[in-house]
Amino acid sequence: MAYREKFPYRTSIEIVNEQCKVLKLFKDLGVHQFRVVDIRRLPHGVTRHLVRIPVKQSVNILKRSNVRMRSSIKLGRESIAWFESDGCDVCNTIVLKGAFLATAWSVESNRLVYTFVSPNTRMVQDIVSTLEELGFELKILGIERFRGRGLVLTEKQEMALRIALEMGFFDYPKKSTISDISRKLGISSSTLSERMRRGIRRLLEYYFEYL
Repeated sequence: MAYREKFPYRTSIEIVNEQCKVLKLFKDLGVHQFRVVDIRRLPHGVTRHLVRIPVKQSVNILKRSNVRMRSSIKLGRESIAWFESDGCDVCNTIVLKGAFLATAWSVESNRLVYTFVSPNTRMVQDIVSTLEELGFELKILGIERFRGRGLVLTEKQEMALRIALEMGFFDYPKKSTISDISRKLGISSSTLSERMRRGIRRLLEYYFEYL
């Protein structure tokens, strides 16, 4: 689902999700400190979770041969790794409705916070209604419409850079490409590249002018 130059909405919901297979996996392994930073739905119903965990905890996971961990990178005291599992109803609903799942993390027990980006509030209402019909207990923590601050960047530049940041374009390892982001925004890759380049230049000029 592309945003077609409209300013999207950022929604956070807290939900009891006993279906989350990654959460159950980590509990079974005795891993309590972790954060799911990205979720991607792959073909054939497989869901890939990018998870940050303490390095010492990742050793226990590596010992489990039945765990589908695709790759792992050490970043200081943490490891960041991809885990694959069958998708749960929460992740599948958010993604299949056309929203971009920005982050998801555990707060306590089976309760998680999901943050997703959608082009309009109708999609938010559709996602929430579907989850409630599926029997999930949830609470909307906030719905915020993207609005540019207008201090340094144009609204389009700010939106492009913020969506790129949300989608992990500036992360290491990189979690999205120019093509991924341009599809979400409904613009060409060349237009997005130029918009981001001009925006980053403005930020650098502003930074060094007032340093």
